[in-house]
Amino acid sequence: MSETSATAGFSAQRLAALVRKESLQVVRDPSAMLIAFALPVMLLFLFAYAVSLDVKGVRLGVVLESDTADAQSLAAAFEATRYFEVLPVRDRREVVPGLVASEIRGFVVIPQDFQRRLLSRSRTEPLVQVVTDGSQPNTANFVAGYAEGVVSNWLASNKVTHAAVIMPLRIDPRFWFNPEIETRRFLIPGAIAIVMTMIGTMLTALVVAREWERGTMEAVMSTPASIVEILVGKLFPYFVLGVIATLGCAVISILVFDVPLRGSWAALLLLSCSFLVPALGQGLLISTLARNQFVAAQIALLSGFLPAMLLSGFIFEIDSMPPIIRFVTYIIPARYFVSSLQTVFLAGNVWSVFLPSILAMLAIGGVFLGITARKSRKSLDR
Repeated sequence: MSETSATAGFSAQRLAALVRKESLQVVRDPSAMLIAFALPVMLLFLFAYAVSLDVKGVRLGVVLESDTADAQSLAAAFEATRYFEVLPVRDRREVVPGLVASEIRGFVVIPQDFQRRLLSRSRTEPLVQVVTDGSQPNTANFVAGYAEGVVSNWLASNKVTHAAVIMPLRIDPRFWFNPEIETRRFLIPGAIAIVMTMIGTMLTALVVAREWERGTMEAVMSTPASIVEILVGKLFPYFVLGVIATLGCAVISILVFDVPLRGSWAALLLLSCSFLVPALGQGLLISTLARNQFVAAQIALLSGFLPAMLLSGFIFEIDSMPPIIRFVTYIIPARYFVSSLQTVFLAGNVWSVFLPSILAMLAIGGVFLGITARKSRKSLDR
């Protein structure tokens, strides 16, 4: 069969028939329903409970070498915080094996001459010693920083009793957009973007590739419909499924995980629709090139999920990446969706952030769809 654009140009009636046919096929396909609705919920719960940057309940040894009331009061201050699970000992030799075995993440030594150091006007000697496990740098920095904070707060609360103590500079931090410093509120919006990247590419990549395997795609190609009509007819039902799945994830995030939505639902809907264009377009391109479910699934994971997970700013800061990698992130649609979702959930409707992201996502989607249209021919040959 030779290539043809269409016997009568674009036809809304043919397009509606293709959309109806594809919608019925989606409804009758359990795998499409599972990918669209069950998989996003499962992945969202997995990200919510398995991925966390909060450091709480860290096991910390407190070596109390001094028997003074002040030393015991400082040790009690460490035990009172919810960030540490304190192991009290009297000799540092008792905690060193635990630190080597990673049973604790550090220890604080309250020295025997603690009272002398506390009342001394000179600061040539540290008040306490903090030893951390450097094999986990983030946790080590947290232990050292928060231990210093516990000591500073303890000094501040005892400044009347110990007037001779030279007080450190007082800093009162303010945290905008996420005052509770809950990483879940930061991660969940990004997780929605990662989940929908996977779902969007998998929906079209697997389902359309299955049609190539079964031979039903050839039947569609033999109709008078143009390539544009076929592509739009294929994408529209999955586009609707993707929008419903994205909004469903947003509802779960708000009601179950207590993530605030400070922006509007209209902005969230617009961002979701813009992102689904490159996500579904990428899946359609993969299915056009692969025409095999197994190959399409592998390509979808390698080209969709992994780049979105690693290069979108979801977990790893883009600004800390090498310049060449930062340049690559500009062609990752999830980069724009992650930042936009975090903004609409935590900050509100910031259109100076949304509009460039929307244009970038639509441009990337246009490239995917353009390549797909060029690679799709009304011919049974590749």
